[in-house]
Amino acid sequence: MAGLQCLKRLYLDVHDRHLADPVDPGQQAIFDSGNAVGELARKGFPGGTLVKAKYYEHTLAESFTRALLPDESVPALYEAAFSLKGIRTRVDILARAEGGREFDLIEVKSSTRFREREHLPDVSIQLCVLEGAGVPIRRVYLMHIDTGYVYQGGDHDLKRLFHLEDVTDMARDYLADAAPGALAEMWSVLRQADAPVIETGRHCRSPYRCPFYGYCHADDPEHPISELPRLSQSDEDRLRGLGIREIGGIPPDIDGLTGLQRRVRDSVASGTAYIGPDLATRLSQIRFPASFLDFETISPAIPLFAGTRPYQPIPFQWSLHVRDGDGSLSHREYLHGDSGDPREGFISSLLESVPASGSIVAYSGYEARVLRQLAGEFPGYQAPLLGLVERLVDLLKIVRETYYRPEFHGGFSIKSVAPVLVPDLAYDDLEVPDGLAASVAYLKLLSGDLQQADAARIRESLIAYCARDTEAMVRVYEALVGECGDGSTRS
Repeated sequence: MAGLQCLKRLYLDVHDRHLADPVDPGQQAIFDSGNAVGELARKGFPGGTLVKAKYYEHTLAESFTRALLPDESVPALYEAAFSLKGIRTRVDILARAEGGREFDLIEVKSSTRFREREHLPDVSIQLCVLEGAGVPIRRVYLMHIDTGYVYQGGDHDLKRLFHLEDVTDMARDYLADAAPGALAEMWSVLRQADAPVIETGRHCRSPYRCPFYGYCHADDPEHPISELPRLSQSDEDRLRGLGIREIGGIPPDIDGLTGLQRRVRDSVASGTAYIGPDLATRLSQIRFPASFLDFETISPAIPLFAGTRPYQPIPFQWSLHVRDGDGSLSHREYLHGDSGDPREGFISSLLESVPASGSIVAYSGYEARVLRQLAGEFPGYQAPLLGLVERLVDLLKIVRETYYRPEFHGGFSIKSVAPVLVPDLAYDDLEVPDGLAASVAYLKLLSGDLQQADAARIRESLIAYCARDTEAMVRVYEALVGECGDGSTRS
């Protein structure tokens, strides 16, 4: 899979792994979620045996696997290990088929559908290795999450939570057509003395961000063309084909840029802020008392609360900074306090705390989506929740459409915008620095595995992070109001 994304990535993975970027907590959380899904999926094939050897103990894992394969009293193997011509693989679930002589190969993914580009090569190479190693395979399945499943409480209904997709024919076709040439090219590259020279591009981020992204982009210009918002693959290829690597080098009269991309280009080329002609008007539509609101949510792959679906956003925390017209500021907050479903407590506390009038300012449309979802799930609160939605103003939309600075580097998130407009406001002093980390921290609280002191520290960190987000929104708003009166370039 690394080689299909980029041959240089494959080479570095094998020969220079120390050059990889550190695994950040967010990425580790994704790995942990996938592991939890895989462990639960095994329960759909009960009675199996786990090959417990570590990922780096492949030879030991293979010996365990070989000892278990002939034993027909073992209905399934989890993490079975095989190798063929230098290719090693561990199989999520190898289930013995009826009759005991053949096996079904099941690859478990925490995704919600079969993604051919990402998943087909994965299961195909496993099929190749297993059959090459003499293991007769009857069928090949991709097992993924079914978002139509609604958790009823108690033990999960695994037949509804997971969907088994038969991809046997597709896997065999891939092995016959695409795999031989790809493998030959990969082996050829791995035998070279040095890593192949491959220019950076969209493949560095698709289908996943490359673990060597930092190493390969160390010499990027300050404003590479990849920072152009919503740049399509074809447009990025076109610019690279013209020898353009940085935004400032894009000709002013070039065709094909969107309005937003052209504003970014002009701002970077001139080194000045772009201030749209209607920025002041848009900001003046925010009515006081203005409530700056931010939510934190979890979206667990495996539902935790009855009546919820896989990956459904579950809000557990809000922060509210209320600014009056004279500039005075007050803060209110909520963080759910036990391991139960947090939604109703979240709703009632929010409705009690938001002022009855004035704009509600959010940064993105996420809060509106969550409120609408809650209105559908809790009919008794539907009218007041939808009333909040009607008062929402999206500050992100205002920034994206009317303001840009080169220091944003193509981003419009509050983490990209606030440190530029408000230099003394940062997130690097926080234990919980972003929304994904907040979700991970709250899931730790729900696990019940923490010492009391650790749980208290995490709660304080969550409160501090969410409050920082709404404070940042207030200060970004105030900075933008100030920008409307200065002498920066306007369009």
